[in-house]
Amino acid sequence: MKSPVYLKLLSLTAIIMLSIAPLALAQKADTKKPAAKYDVATEVKLKGTVEEVKVDPAENEGTHLILKSGADTMLIHVGPPEFLKEYDINLAKGDQVSVLGSKLTIDGTDEVLAKEITKGDNTATLRDRKGTPVWQMFPAKK
Repeated sequence: MKSPVYLKLLSLTAIIMLSIAPLALAQKADTKKPAAKYDVATEVKLKGTVEEVKVDPAENEGTHLILKSGADTMLIHVGPPEFLKEYDINLAKGDQVSVLGSKLTIDGTDEVLAKEITKGDNTATLRDRKGTPVWQMFPAKK
């Protein structure tokens, strides 16, 4: 049989653990990748061929283009796939496009946040003049 002191100590330990557990779980590290910021001071215009269109499901990501421009290859952040589909912005491998966007470095790699993409005579405006994403101002149609 256990002594009364042992049982009191065990009960006290259980109460402390149950009290601390919710606090420990609430303080887990925030591992979400912050959204990249558009900077009009770093705007560039690129022309090239779409090598690949891919969708990254991670938060603050979305549809990307791999654009081949001369000898360079650049990752272009376009926007949420739902927005592009709703507004008939269709991009495919082999398309010749011009991209106006903010060039930035993410994890040591140069990338571009697209503001406008022109394919033929059609220009898709993805961000306003300050770089605010259009999909935040005008949610996709229902």
